[in-house]
Amino acid sequence: MKPKLRVWVVFGPRLKLGDGRARLLDAIHAKGSLRQAAADFGMSYRNAWGYLQELERAAGFKFFERTAGGGPASGMRLTAAGREFLACYRKFRSGVEAGAQRHFERTFKGKSFTSRSRSPARFARARAAAR
Repeated sequence: MKPKLRVWVVFGPRLKLGDGRARLLDAIHAKGSLRQAAADFGMSYRNAWGYLQELERAAGFKFFERTAGGGPASGMRLTAAGREFLACYRKFRSGVEAGAQRHFERTFKGKSFTSRSRSPARFARARAAAR
């Protein structure tokens, strides 16, 4: 038994960045290609491009530098601000998960949960007696 959390950074009323989108940003940076990274994640290019545009507008800074040309230096790379943001997100996420794990262990430490099977009739009698 262990806790499982989902951690997001929310921009505005609905735009969020979580672990999946952070991995997408890393993949774009590593491949230098939005199209290839989106395909690896099962996303359409249009959906991924729209998300990046919305993310940059909401965040107020550029996550990616775009270089045209078609050669090895072309494509998309995370900006210094984008790399710093992802590092902060991962540090925050790690801290939340560590804190949740500690709280989980304190809460559940020494507890024994056993299943006591009761017939429906025995359950009803026990419930009526408790009232």
